[in-house]
Amino acid sequence: MTKPNKKLITALKFIISGFLIYFIFTKISLEEVLQTLKKTQPLFLFLALVFFIGSKVVASFRVNLYFGQLQVFLTEWSNLKLYILGMFYNLFLPGGIGGDAYKGYVIKKEFEVSTKKIVSALVLDRLSGLLLLFIYACVLISFLDLNSVWPIEYIASALIILSIIVFWAIQKKFFTYLTPIFWTSFGYSFLVQLFQLASAYFILKALQIEFNTSPYLFIFLVSSIVSVIPLTIGGIGSRELTFFYGATLLHLDENTSIGVSMVFFLITALVSFVGVFYHFKKPKLELKQ
Repeated sequence: MTKPNKKLITALKFIISGFLIYFIFTKISLEEVLQTLKKTQPLFLFLALVFFIGSKVVASFRVNLYFGQLQVFLTEWSNLKLYILGMFYNLFLPGGIGGDAYKGYVIKKEFEVSTKKIVSALVLDRLSGLLLLFIYACVLISFLDLNSVWPIEYIASALIILSIIVFWAIQKKFFTYLTPIFWTSFGYSFLVQLFQLASAYFILKALQIEFNTSPYLFIFLVSSIVSVIPLTIGGIGSRELTFFYGATLLHLDENTSIGVSMVFFLITALVSFVGVFYHFKKPKLELKQ
């Protein structure tokens, strides 16, 4: 049975998400956002969906790479099914077990792996993704019109190098058994976030935003980082808040910006809902031959 404190945390997340959504729509016109969404072009929307799915497939390869370092050699197919189920739990069952927690539980139950190593692998998998979000954001900030902050390109370049060194040093010192896959996981994360950026780009195209796309993509990356903070349900509210204030600061159209956020969430929800099948028919974990 769910503990009272966990129920309280879940309730607070719902309240915060609800408050943030309410706050956003006191600042912008819901009718104008809906008008923006009505202009969506289906072909580009489909391409956004394809690239989002691609990002999740590659992300499942990355987490399986970490499992391999724990001597758990799952087939990519069975791991993908487990990954999709985790996505469903993260978004649709916020009061229950989280996606990462469930994956850790299953691996611990089926294989002789210490809890500490499982948790470490799952945390580093997440951090690897966040590292690339940060790197892409630093790259895109160079394309923004920030004339008042002239050395921003040099600062961004220095931060990219520093972030990679720090992440590698932490992994080398505290998680030696995962160090051999550092650059391979880095490569997977590079592709994951590149595909997510492509998905966001095609959402912009679907909403007929042809020019000045870099600021929107930069806000998208920042919102992806913010949405990881576990204060809301699946990032609902925090992502929209980031898009709203990002659009305000960068002099973009707030209604369009919120529209981008809403479309991305709908794509995420659609793909995550596929995991409901594996909720009722738990995936069988198969090992590579």
